[in-house]
Amino acid sequence: MTTTSEIQTPLTQPEVPVRGPVLRTLRAVTVPAQLALAICLFSGVPVPDAVLLGGNLLLLVLLGAEAYVWLRLRRLGLSRRQAFERLVPQGVARYVAHEARIMASLVRWVVRRPHGVGEADGVFPHARDQAAMMYGLTFVCVAETVALSFLLARWPVVHAVLLVVDVYTVLFVLGMHAAAVTRPHVLAGGVLRMRQAANVDIRVPVDRIAAFRRESLFTHAKKDGELNLPIGSQTSLTLELTEPVNAPKLLGAPRLVRVIRLHADDPKSLYDAVTQARTASAPAPAPAPQDAD
Repeated sequence: MTTTSEIQTPLTQPEVPVRGPVLRTLRAVTVPAQLALAICLFSGVPVPDAVLLGGNLLLLVLLGAEAYVWLRLRRLGLSRRQAFERLVPQGVARYVAHEARIMASLVRWVVRRPHGVGEADGVFPHARDQAAMMYGLTFVCVAETVALSFLLARWPVVHAVLLVVDVYTVLFVLGMHAAAVTRPHVLAGGVLRMRQAANVDIRVPVDRIAAFRRESLFTHAKKDGELNLPIGSQTSLTLELTEPVNAPKLLGAPRLVRVIRLHADDPKSLYDAVTQARTASAPAPAPAPQDAD
């Protein structure tokens, strides 16, 4: 006879050696080889046909191995996202996702579509005080790009490579500011969502906030258990939590924090909204016992 616990317990799936020694070796050899071939071809260095053929065959073998592992993961019942997370190293996936969010923020900035503000009880921008600095940095990057274009005109290969790097740098700097503009702090459903650029996104229920105060700080020492989210080197609000929350680093390393400092263009509005939400979520006091006659 089957018991309830047996029904609810998921079946153990066999492990798949996603990054076994063979696949790791293929990746370690193929990726640098392809980069070296691309640099040689781009710079005009002659490459023997046999080397090109070997590089293409090596790439095909790697793609075939990746596809084989992908199909095995899918046959085991994993979703596309789960299979992707098993197949791609976490650090690589998170870095690529971060760069994609930066570039997507540029599009959102142009079309004026903030991220994650649907059905929000309150939206609190925080990018105003860094705008002058980010625009100034963008101007410097553009000026450097123009200057290098004249200085490296005699070396077209070097000029082309650095032009790509410089243009991406300009887009990245603008994207960082665009991410701050389009990803404001949000209060929705009793949860405060705090963000910084495209790499920090933390949700904290207001009933887990032990203390919340307005506090303007311009210097922030790094301490264990504390997270600072300055804008223009400034934070204006400080949260203390009843228990730690995980605020993972850029490449996914865990980071438990109990104190969070952040900034808002209008810190009073954010403070008042969170205070009101905390009051509404607080349990009602129990009625006082009445003395018997």
